[in-house]
Amino acid sequence: MHPEALSSYKAIVKNKMFSNAGRLKVNMGNIYYKQKNYHKAIKFYRMALDQISNAHKDMRSKIKHNIAVVFIAMGQYSDAITSLEDIMSETPNITAGFNLILCYHAAGDREKMKKAFQKLISVPLGISDEDKYIPPNDDTSSKMVIEAIKNDKLSQMERDLKARAEKYITTAAKLICPAMDASFASEFDWCVDMVKNSQYVQLANDLEFHKAMTCLRQKDHNQAKEILKTFEKKDSKMKSAAATNLSFIYFQEKDFDQADKYADLAMSADHYNPAALTNKGNTVFVKQDYEKAAEFYKEALRNDSLCTESLHNLGLAYKRLNHLEEALDCFLKLHAILKNSDQVMYQLADIYELMGDRQQAIKWLMQVICVTPTDPHVLAKLGKLHNDEGDKSQALQYYSESFRLFPCKIDVIEWLGVHYIESQFFEKATQYFERATLIQPTQVKWQLMEASCYRKSGNYQKALETYKEIHRKFPENVDCKVSLMFLKKDVQANCI
Repeated sequence: MHPEALSSYKAIVKNKMFSNAGRLKVNMGNIYYKQKNYHKAIKFYRMALDQISNAHKDMRSKIKHNIAVVFIAMGQYSDAITSLEDIMSETPNITAGFNLILCYHAAGDREKMKKAFQKLISVPLGISDEDKYIPPNDDTSSKMVIEAIKNDKLSQMERDLKARAEKYITTAAKLICPAMDASFASEFDWCVDMVKNSQYVQLANDLEFHKAMTCLRQKDHNQAKEILKTFEKKDSKMKSAAATNLSFIYFQEKDFDQADKYADLAMSADHYNPAALTNKGNTVFVKQDYEKAAEFYKEALRNDSLCTESLHNLGLAYKRLNHLEEALDCFLKLHAILKNSDQVMYQLADIYELMGDRQQAIKWLMQVICVTPTDPHVLAKLGKLHNDEGDKSQALQYYSESFRLFPCKIDVIEWLGVHYIESQFFEKATQYFERATLIQPTQVKWQLMEASCYRKSGNYQKALETYKEIHRKFPENVDCKVSLMFLKKDVQANCI
């Protein structure tokens, strides 16, 4: 219906008596923008701007912002910056300030990003103080009025505006820090200092926390720990979050005592924190107290039924306790949440195997293969299950594919070698035992198997040389001595 709308607008704006032509031209510009006819959109926005007096500052500001958005869509960041700078100097608002930072980032103007950030955090929101929702006395009627206005549309609008401003400032800080030439830490400290001296002082803790998480992602554990430890004297929510992450870091470093200490600290600050309860369960799990670990995981799930880490670890705890039905229930629930998780499906297959239901185990492993078709360990597991079921041909197929993808898995090599011996393909079997010898040169077993294959295939000379070499390396090996003695007799008999 856009063409019809444009035709109607054109007919109206041609009427010289119509006083709001500028407003309609904004609408026409919006339609052209939706049609991705950016040049015409800008043309009509500018025409509208010319027809709206300077007295209507808010309206002019919105039109300028529309012009900037069109320039951004066209990739003309310098023109967009011009419009946004006009807005920030005349009628600053958080959306224009945030878009200005994005444009400077896209244009690569690093210093101006910081200046724009200072402008952004200085934008007045025009939100009333939260104290207005605190009743001045015990008057019942006053309390009723305050309760009524606490969640009215105006209050919701104020909360939404504040949340959007905080989101923009946090995102802008994240953009600024990696973009600077100086070190990440010093730039983040600059952002935190700016925020501390602004109306958004409460965001400083969030930025510090983000800095710690960034250090953690960069594997700078020491810096992350140093920052997180500063939260020990903060409010209970931040303290619990910091202690939870410290517990996780120490657990990854295998410092289980410290991990346990910070898990307790996180729980004392917020006993309903599911991540803290999960961490506590993990520290108990590594001590092999699976019953107690399961209790912590269950408590975490009572606080957050969708805490996948707790559900996964609870399944593992039940598995260690040999409570296979309960473990199965955990992983089936987890599969309902994480439908494409190969780890969950593998655990289900493993549990079914432990329960003796090989067909169900095979079914789940086939689903794993659909997600990760080149996992040699899963293919080897499928080979083992088919072999246990007596299906040698399927077992051979999966073991061979596993070997092709990862030719260093000893149990796969051994199965293939033994299979080809049983099938009387001794030369083929020899190749696998040669590979096993290269992987485990100190294991005499593989060299003896290799020599045995040479003997069974009738290559006595090669078998003799191999046995002699084994005897030289392992002079005390009785099997080698016996085999060497019998081989010499066979060679002499053949010569006669």
